[in-house]
Amino acid sequence: MRQKHPEESLGSLCELFGVTRQAYYDAAEHEKKTSIAHMLILSLVREYRSNIPFIGTRKLLFLLIPDLKQHGIKIGRDQLFELLRFHGLLIRRRKRMVKTTDSHHWLKKYPNLIKGLEVIGPNQLWVSDLTYIRTLEGFSYLSLITDAFSRKIVGYSLYQTLEAVGCINALKMAVEGRKYDSPYFLIHHSDRGIQYCSAEYVSILGDENIAISMTQNGSPYDNALAERVNGIIKNEFYPKRVYQNHKEASKAISRIIQIYNGKRPHASVDYLTPEQAHEREGQLSKRWKTYRKKKKDVPESYEA
Repeated sequence: MRQKHPEESLGSLCELFGVTRQAYYDAAEHEKKTSIAHMLILSLVREYRSNIPFIGTRKLLFLLIPDLKQHGIKIGRDQLFELLRFHGLLIRRRKRMVKTTDSHHWLKKYPNLIKGLEVIGPNQLWVSDLTYIRTLEGFSYLSLITDAFSRKIVGYSLYQTLEAVGCINALKMAVEGRKYDSPYFLIHHSDRGIQYCSAEYVSILGDENIAISMTQNGSPYDNALAERVNGIIKNEFYPKRVYQNHKEASKAISRIIQIYNGKRPHASVDYLTPEQAHEREGQLSKRWKTYRKKKKDVPESYEA
């Protein structure tokens, strides 16, 4: 019995399913191109996440667009979500909290000056907060000062205790890098933690003619931007990592903040990086919104 040539077998299959050979070849070519495109996209995703391991899918899509255009590849937000979900690359957010704020102290507390404030330029409002980093030696505490307009971290310090020294070091860094030709009167906003009420901290702000503003009721929403930036640094850059010691953690934090300031786009400042936004003036487009979860297996909901 004569064995059928592959082309004859293909012709029989096409006839059986009611499609032409050309349609079959087109579908096979499309599948091949799709596979290559997906391989390239996954490769680029891994490249971006080598610097920012837990960056969200929407920001990844924004970063990927120029690379994909060069290769003639189009992919939408939902397609990218599906691709990353299939390969187990969606990010799950987990919240664990360690208390770093002690507002029950006798030192003077200051009123909230930023309610209703419209921030339209850099060096108009700085927000400060304190968080923790894990090491095998115990916790180290990260003090951050962020420019509210640009989201740029203008001062930071990792210190081994919750003493005011760490916050003071971060403030000194911010002051040293401050541009004094700004037309705005600078306000420093923080929670009511004892570190920010300490005599030396308050003295530096006074010497620099920086107004002091503080939250009033202890709600994290009163200092939401500072809390958000802390969350980005912790949750998008190796959130589960436990460093060997304080020295190793300090080196890593310096590198992370450099990447954050120079490479991570923010939807709240028109997808500019903090360093790019810090050179701008006037209102920047806010391109974020709260995304409702349509499926239980879509863990990413909000990005700034």
